[in-house]
Amino acid sequence: MAFLWSLIVGGIIGWIAGMIMGKDIPGGVIGNIIAGFIGAWLGDLLLGNWGPEMGGFYIIPALIGAVVLVFIASLLLRGVRSRS
Repeated sequence: MAFLWSLIVGGIIGWIAGMIMGKDIPGGVIGNIIAGFIGAWLGDLLLGNWGPEMGGFYIIPALIGAVVLVFIASLLLRGVRSRS
C-alpha cells in the first residue's frame, strides 16, 4: 500500500511541476510519476529533507526538484527538435 501511495504522490508532484512550467511531460501519467520520483531525488540532493512529508516525499523539495527537472528536459527536447 505504501508503494501505491508513493506512485500517487509522485504522479501529483510531476503533474504540478508540469503545470507550473506550462509544459506537458512526455509519457502522460507514467511520465508524471517518473518526473515526481526523479524530482524528489533531485530536490533531496539540492535542498535536503524539510517541509511536509507525504508518501515518502518531502513535498517542497520534491516539487522544486521536479520543476528543475521539467525545465532541463524542456531545454534538451527543444535542442533535439531544432536539430531535426
